[in-house]
Amino acid sequence: MRTDTLKVPGATLYYEVRGSGPVLVLVCGGIYDAEGYAALADRLADRYTVVTYDRRGNSRSPLDDPSFLQSVDDHAADVGRLAAVTDEPVHVFGNSSGAVIALEFALRHPRWAAGVVAHEPPYLGLLPDGEDWPGVLREVADAFHDGGAGPAMGRFGAAMRADGDAPAEERPEGPAPDPAMMARFAANTAVFVGNELPVFGLHLTDFDALRAHRDRIVLAVGADSAGQPPERAARAAAERIGVPVETYPGDHGGFGPHAPEFAERLHAVFSAWPRGSSLIQ
Repeated sequence: MRTDTLKVPGATLYYEVRGSGPVLVLVCGGIYDAEGYAALADRLADRYTVVTYDRRGNSRSPLDDPSFLQSVDDHAADVGRLAAVTDEPVHVFGNSSGAVIALEFALRHPRWAAGVVAHEPPYLGLLPDGEDWPGVLREVADAFHDGGAGPAMGRFGAAMRADGDAPAEERPEGPAPDPAMMARFAANTAVFVGNELPVFGLHLTDFDALRAHRDRIVLAVGADSAGQPPERAARAAAERIGVPVETYPGDHGGFGPHAPEFAERLHAVFSAWPRGSSLIQ
């Protein structure tokens, strides 16, 4: 593995590159960073040049202005900037808000996207009005203003789970986590609830436009995520785009404890799409 940084408008991105072959960019969500994908990246590096990174504002990718609100467009553009390690279109896998970014990248940069697997993109704006997600996000913002990241994440986590378990965004899964990684994740909570959630919370992409690329888009949900808001939102997005929903092992964070199974499922999808071709044929 090699590591490097890339200066982009408004931030400096830290990224890691493993393996060789077609380029695959893994886009993390929430408070995660590149290390959260280490197990999955290692399983794919024998077949792909795997690029993982800390999204702008998280961990080792500082913003030029930390008070600046996150932009979905900027995050999607970052995927394209990192994809510049090759002159061919790239495969993209995204989880959670990283799945939202991956789909936005496909929409805005189709010449650089070979295909996208989006795992549980939390398009809360697609859920029934009676659930009052705008109200939930206001409560999260108030909790952040009054008590900081801890109470805000507590309120958001309670809304995001359906079974009483801590949501995956709060509890990285798999082997015992590295303390330095966990410290970074803890620091990322303030960025997540203060700068990102207000923008990503109710963001909706142009699903009608994505329908033109549906042959290269896969929506996935976790086998253990049934009924949870991200799972239901992913199904609603799949219906809007016109693609079936695939079920992957585990829950919202299943790519960690089920990395071998995820790697094989992703390879089956990506290897079926011709190398060097993009969403625009």
